[in-house]
Amino acid sequence: MKYFFLSEGWSIGRVWSTDGLWNEVAWRRSPTIDRMSVSIVEKGEALWLYRAEKEVVMLEVKPTEAAGSQAIGQVVLKRLMDADQVIERLAQSRACFQADTL
Repeated sequence: MKYFFLSEGWSIGRVWSTDGLWNEVAWRRSPTIDRMSVSIVEKGEALWLYRAEKEVVMLEVKPTEAAGSQAIGQVVLKRLMDADQVIERLAQSRACFQADTL
C-alpha cells in the first residue's frame, strides 16, 4: 500500500500506474484509493490520509468546485508515502484526529 495526505475540499483526478495513465478497460476496474478516518491539521487546514494500492505510482488532485476559488488549479502527486513515513508524519503533527466511523 501507498499513502498520501489530501486537503479537505480537494478531489482525485487522473491516476497513473506503472504502465502509464490508469486504463479502466485494461485493468477492468478503477484504482483502489480509500480515504481513511485519520487526518492531521497543518496551518489550520485538515489533511486527510488516503490509502492507494501499490500499482498507483502518481495521481492528480484538484480542488472541488466549492474550493475552486483557490489560486492552484491542479497538482500532480509523484511521491506517495509508505507506512513508516505516515507514522512519522502523524507523530510529528501537533494536531491529529480520527473521524467517527459507525
